[in-house]
Amino acid sequence: MIVSACSAFAACAAYMNFVPAAVRPTVPFSTLELLDIRLGTITSVDDVPASRKLVKLTVGFGDHTRQILAGLKQERADPRELIGRQALFVVNLEPKKMAGELSQGMLLDLGYADGLMPALAVPERPMPDGTRAG
Repeated sequence: MIVSACSAFAACAAYMNFVPAAVRPTVPFSTLELLDIRLGTITSVDDVPASRKLVKLTVGFGDHTRQILAGLKQERADPRELIGRQALFVVNLEPKKMAGELSQGMLLDLGYADGLMPALAVPERPMPDGTRAG
């Protein structure tokens, strides 16, 4: 799978030499149950002028929308290409003010913590907005 992914990415050397990080210490299952992870559709992507990294996502979760800040400016040539895409979000984090804007959740992605070009955590097929993970 990595070889086929490399044909589409300039970061092949990073992928081919990738060594997974050590698994973190175990936590009680009840810890995971505290997180509310839901599927949402990104309906708009706006610049956050006071930040070099952040964009403001408007995300629909079926019965409501939220503003979620994500550090996508340096990861993608055009973050607006995400409009209309579904992704996973943590929706029960405390609101956090960053660069003068309020974030009401967190986008889940893959790769950033390992120094790889991030990819969205997405479902294998369309699902209703607001669908819970777990």
